[in-house]
Amino acid sequence: MKTLKTKATSLMLLLPILLLHAQGELKSVDGYSPQIGIMVSMLEDLKDRITEQVKDLDQSSVDFLYDADANSIGSLIMHLVSTESYYQVATLEDREWTEDEQERFGIAGELNEKVKSKLRDKPIQRYLDLWEEVREKTLKELKTKDDAWFASNLEEGLNYHYIWYHVMEHSANHMGQIATIKNRLPK
Repeated sequence: MKTLKTKATSLMLLLPILLLHAQGELKSVDGYSPQIGIMVSMLEDLKDRITEQVKDLDQSSVDFLYDADANSIGSLIMHLVSTESYYQVATLEDREWTEDEQERFGIAGELNEKVKSKLRDKPIQRYLDLWEEVREKTLKELKTKDDAWFASNLEEGLNYHYIWYHVMEHSANHMGQIATIKNRLPK
């Protein structure tokens, strides 16, 4: 049995999370099949949390590199846009990017020196607007799918649920990187 001190400590650690998000459980979002609705809840929660971290950054913070091998916050957000857009068209529309989509969203599929140099001097709102555009389409298309599709295999050993879990996991990983970069911003 947990001691009162342990319970109180646990509550104090969880309370900020609960208050910030006003929920302590995952629930399926209305308008989606149950499993897809839970994934939508997680995707939206991560996007909201990342957006909250970065929405007020000035240009020097958006482009800041703490060392020569680092990525900027702007390039990481654009990488999230690229990743979601790629999986969106591949899994929800069963096609490849158009030339226009490749140019608009595909630039940060891989983060290398060439890409990082192109993703400078753009305000954070530009990246967030692109993410919102991609997310709106993702949400619209996910409404047309059901849990049978979600569980079905794209190929042997790879189902759509896992692919969208990967998109969510990707966001969570980069959320941590963004927090690290913010902690290293010059004061």
